[in-house]
Amino acid sequence: MFVTMHVWRVPTSDVPRAFVRMATQRRTIRSSPGCSFAKLLGTGAGKTFTPNDADLHQWAVLACWQSEQAAMAFTESKAARAWQHRAVSTFSALLQPLASHGQWSRQEPFGHPAAQRWAGQVAALTRARIKTRLSRRFWSSVPPVTASLHAQPGLVGAIGIGEAPIGLQGTFSLWRSNDDIRAFAYRSPAHMSVIERTQQTGWYAEELFARFAVLRAEGQLGDPQLS
Repeated sequence: MFVTMHVWRVPTSDVPRAFVRMATQRRTIRSSPGCSFAKLLGTGAGKTFTPNDADLHQWAVLACWQSEQAAMAFTESKAARAWQHRAVSTFSALLQPLASHGQWSRQEPFGHPAAQRWAGQVAALTRARIKTRLSRRFWSSVPPVTASLHAQPGLVGAIGIGEAPIGLQGTFSLWRSNDDIRAFAYRSPAHMSVIERTQQTGWYAEELFARFAVLRAEGQLGDPQLS
């Protein structure tokens, strides 16, 4: 399986067209040859996971493909070109799943990858459907974790992603190595505290965490955090 992540930043004049593409391209992209899963995503800073985070100038498409050829063909498709033609900056990555736990829209889009070693850059994706009655408690716990994330050594870039203004949120981040992301996941006090509170509170109706080998990446994802 191959996974692509495309992020496009568009000018203010193209924001209305971006909303139209988000509404009309879902079926087109999901029916692309070799596509097994696709999500059109809004993006944001990923600091609060509230509507205040939303960046109306930046949009993304994440998709799973049965072959590298199918993945590459999408970049030349009419749907992708519609974004690319208007974009003022772009980020794209070709990925292969290294680990995946949980579900997204009641699916396991990245399968069950066999454990393997990877020495290059790594991408991580988190996604959750938050229980409405627990949203306020969840939001109050987010800022310390995101502050810790953006200050983490080894982070190349990160954005918030969402399928809706509230309730369906996540992050996509790029790391220099597996060791760097593991250091954040298992040694960051803020992150460990939220993991513990998640187990106690049960914020999520559905959640997913996935880690990917970065086969190729072009452009800049969010603000650079190289250190």
